[in-house]
Amino acid sequence: MSSTEVDVLDALPARPARSPLIFVLLTILIDTIGFGIILPVLPKLIMQIANVGVAEAARLGGLLMVVFAGLQFLFGPVMGNLSDRFGRRPVLLGSLAAFGFNYALMGFAPNLTWLFVGRALTGISGAVYAPATAFVADITPQHKRAQSFGMIGGAFGLGFVLGPALGGLLGGQDPRAPFFAAAALAGLNFVYGFLVLPESLVPERRRAFSLARAHPLGTLRAFRDEKVVLGLAVAAFVWQIAFFVYPSTWAYFAIAKFKLTSQEIGVTLAASGISQAIVQGALTGRIVARLGERRAALLSVAWGTAGFLCYAFMTQRWMLYPVLLLGGLQGVASPSINALMSRQLGPERQGELQGGVASLMGLSAIVGPFILTQVLARFSADDAPVYFPGAAFVLAACLGVVCFGLLARGRTPPSLDSGRPA
Repeated sequence: MSSTEVDVLDALPARPARSPLIFVLLTILIDTIGFGIILPVLPKLIMQIANVGVAEAARLGGLLMVVFAGLQFLFGPVMGNLSDRFGRRPVLLGSLAAFGFNYALMGFAPNLTWLFVGRALTGISGAVYAPATAFVADITPQHKRAQSFGMIGGAFGLGFVLGPALGGLLGGQDPRAPFFAAAALAGLNFVYGFLVLPESLVPERRRAFSLARAHPLGTLRAFRDEKVVLGLAVAAFVWQIAFFVYPSTWAYFAIAKFKLTSQEIGVTLAASGISQAIVQGALTGRIVARLGERRAALLSVAWGTAGFLCYAFMTQRWMLYPVLLLGGLQGVASPSINALMSRQLGPERQGELQGGVASLMGLSAIVGPFILTQVLARFSADDAPVYFPGAAFVLAACLGVVCFGLLARGRTPPSLDSGRPA
């Protein structure tokens, strides 16, 4: 352990050693639950507030997601830089307090304007990943950081399972109930954090806030002058746009095509999350070790593209569940592509690379939901040229084909492609 780490750890108040880390994990978990908990009920709430059908609700829901993702994309680096200036504790607690208020605001929303304002504020206050991970880095010795960061990933995965399941359960009673549940969870975690969370960044290690260091597009310089990395980054970007067909359109698609209830939508989303968690937690390493990163990515993209087409053209609701449970294999693509990119750059540029990847994923969270929900809205409207709620999944499949082509034609130096030879 370095002397700096000793100084930071010594500066922490004498509280239970694991309490701060537990708080941070709960913060990440609640932030993720808050995203997923509203997915099963958002269509019904929009249709109720705006008095519109499912097609128009899909269009409006896509815009809500764009507002949320856009502001989270812009404010993620800002929140991280604010925590470097003022400390982790005030930023984390302030975000939680605002998070609870925003979800309560949406729960009480009498019209769409309130809903958009609440979603925008949630996008800003929900950008807590940077200060949360910075807190973990502050309080954890270097040799244990990978384990702690892995626990953060686990909190994300658990949130994406619990959120939709809880949202579907509560939404069966009232479409506003999940919003109040998210607000209550944030409020309880705020009280817990107020009691147990110390400040991890000592004053002498703080730095002045700089707007130039807080803009997200600057991180994209990682791909400059790196043709192999740039090609892989484009493939990852295209695939991530396609993958957003699930969080952005699934609930509307399920209603338009199969008339699923909020509870059923929650169950399907939870099943998908469990499948993804099992594959990413237990199978990804084995698949990559056996096939190599690029072949594993190609297999995953092909599998996911076939899944998109299955959803687009299936005719019975029972068909959803086997495809959902087997669909987790498509989750191998992103980590495999990321690993391929990582192997092209030296250790001194890994942080720069991951910052660029994060920015690209943030951009995909803006572009994907907007395009995919507009396609769904067009082909599920009463005046649609052809009534086809699966149109967004066909578009996702086309993007999958593009990604597959980019990966297939790309070439990496043999020495840098692990596993079997490409």
